[in-house]
Amino acid sequence: MSKRDKIREDANETAFRVLQETLGEREHTKPPEDRSDEEKNPEAVRRGKKGGGKGGDARARKLSEQEREEAAQLAALARWKKGG
Repeated sequence: MSKRDKIREDANETAFRVLQETLGEREHTKPPEDRSDEEKNPEAVRRGKKGGGKGGDARARKLSEQEREEAAQLAALARWKKGG
């Protein structure tokens, strides 16, 4: 099995997990934002920090000034549409 084979469970595994949680046969899975650092997969955290910290800066360097301006306008419209 390669490294990428088990990053996410397939639809059948997800359905079975949800059924077990509903029937009380398994503890409910917390969403990632509610998990403590000890509950998170340390390898996944490391990969996220590795790419996440430099992704925005690298993208900004690649975009022209006009493309950055358009992206900022779209983001502002999205924020206003959500009401925040």
